Amino acid sequence: MLVLLPPSEGKAPSGRGTALKLESLSLPGLTEARQAVLDELVELCAADEDKAREVLGLSEGLRGEVAKNVDLRTAGARSAGEIYTGVLYDSLDLASLDTAAKRRAARSLLVFSGLWGAVRVTDRIPSYRCSMGVKLPGLGALGAHWRAPMATALPEAAGGGLVLDLRSSAYASAWKPTGEVAGRTATVRVLHSQMVNGVEKRSVVSHFNKATKGKIVRSLLSAGAAPKGPAELVEALRDLGYVVEAEAPSRAGRPWALDVVVTEIH
Repeated sequence: MLVLLPPSEGKAPSGRGTALKLESLSLPGLTEARQAVLDELVELCAADEDKAREVLGLSEGLRGEVAKNVDLRTAGARSAGEIYTGVLYDSLDLASLDTAAKRRAARSLLVFSGLWGAVRVTDRIPSYRCSMGVKLPGLGALGAHWRAPMATALPEAAGGGLVLDLRSSAYASAWKPTGEVAGRTATVRVLHSQMVNGVEKRSVVSHFNKATKGKIVRSLLSAGAAPKGPAELVEALRDLGYVVEAEAPSRAGRPWALDVVVTEIH
């Protein structure tokens, strides 16, 4: 099982240890594309802070993020699982998993990134700011920049197993499963169900959507679930207590669409 995750805007500080080594990151087929983004991002942030803020879409209050990017090559690196700290990762809570579940996480979780393309949670990276929606002056839109190298690297990473796609739309633009891989891919939407005047109303709630996705991944890792495909994933999630509605693709080359329905928002 390969689980595709979005990153988080919020990130822990860089570490105090060894600096980034691009060649040590997983998915070596992305190294050249990573180097290109890293070079332009560092140069942009070092040359013109105001332009960098504009390109990165940062407010005045986030000016310090530009300086962080200037030091990407020398800042201490930490595991990606420690760097990402948003709502999804708080719910996933990698640090508290047992040893076996941590090994499963290392094998199966892949975090998409505007800067790195995609990394394993065990890959060591510095803290940074560069979303997939950024359009760099030289390289252009990052979603488009990543498509060609991802087209080879991601099917290789997926192997012959299930792909559980929990990415947001911006990160999904960097790689869309096609063909046979798409047929064993499942996307997940979280819906909040509530009764209004005796009628069920369903809505997508952004914060809880992320939190529930983190809980889903944690549940699968903790249980040692190993679904072979989308249909088996539906059964595994139901066994874990989730209310799941599944829609198989109407034709080949399309992913399954899963709705996880919740009635309480925590």
